[in-house]
Amino acid sequence: MDITKYDDIAPYRGQAVCDAITRILENKDALYKILASLGPSETAEQQKQLSESAAYIAKILAKVQSYEDFQRYITAGIFLPAIIQKSVNTFSYSGAEQTEKELSYLFMSNHRDIVLDCALIDLALIKADRMPCEMAIGDNLLTNQFVTDLFKLNGGVTVKRTLPMREKYLESIRLSSYFVELITEENKSIWVAQKSGRAKDGLDVTTPAIIKMLHLSQKQKGVTFNEVVNRCRIVPIAVSYEYDPCDLIKAGEEVARIKSGEHTKKRYEDLISISRGMKGYKGNVHIAFGKPIQGFYENSEQVAQEVDRQIHTLYKLWPTNLFAYDYLEGGSRFASSYQNFDSEAFLYRFKGAREDVRLYALNAYANPVRSYLATQV
Repeated sequence: MDITKYDDIAPYRGQAVCDAITRILENKDALYKILASLGPSETAEQQKQLSESAAYIAKILAKVQSYEDFQRYITAGIFLPAIIQKSVNTFSYSGAEQTEKELSYLFMSNHRDIVLDCALIDLALIKADRMPCEMAIGDNLLTNQFVTDLFKLNGGVTVKRTLPMREKYLESIRLSSYFVELITEENKSIWVAQKSGRAKDGLDVTTPAIIKMLHLSQKQKGVTFNEVVNRCRIVPIAVSYEYDPCDLIKAGEEVARIKSGEHTKKRYEDLISISRGMKGYKGNVHIAFGKPIQGFYENSEQVAQEVDRQIHTLYKLWPTNLFAYDYLEGGSRFASSYQNFDSEAFLYRFKGAREDVRLYALNAYANPVRSYLATQV
């Protein structure tokens, strides 16, 4: 694989890692602000603890030589444990044993949180003694050099979204070529969301074009569609949050979009969602790995359907999902599964929201149940 062809979109490697770490260490204020965003910093004691944490991170950073080091020692070693401690009751995972330690995969999951989905998948992979993965992220998130350095040090692969239609198509083929070569030639895994943007309605459906582009990127080499699918070893993953810290924000955005036909994001809107997603209470979180997709598939639609089937089957349905389903359906089908659930407190979460926004948010919790039930027919 000629990695130089992809320097502008690939994660940092070699000297670029050292240069990025130097820039981060020179920007201690930004590092301090990130730490402060994860916990309280009002008292002198808390501020002292933050300063000590920043110094500790700087010490670890100085030893990082690759993005895999950064993922293991900084993201999975420091930041994610801090986020889990402050905003998650239990973090669990299952199914990683269906992958092999020495093999690379294309991990494809539902998309709920801008940053945490892949970060938590990486944490599960590391805990399961599997290689961490690179992750595809939109260039709209790379708002400055510091943020860009953090993402590309963490295995971030840049998806260029702000291009004219023709250029965007060609870039999608190049990005897909990077995916295939990374997996088949470099034996490194990568994560991509099953569709562009978060599923704000809780309906997780794979965009077939993502799979189609994998083949288009290899078609001139004489590689068949089925060969590409099998070589990429696509692993569907279901990410299940008990509570979504951005539930009402997402619902408000989508209701406004439905009414007006579009939703224009304000500047820094994504960064606000990232911050809320990291700090906000998530309850229990589960990552469920599916089986690598192998065998014969005629087209990208068939592969997308298999990704959806596995994700919908693998959902960890929490009391929030099951209660929301029963509440909206006017029944008690799953009542035995949320006997100790404080449904009044859950409904109070949406108090004050407009009725259409409230119903949209509740449906976002109920829709994974509907998708799961559809797989059982």
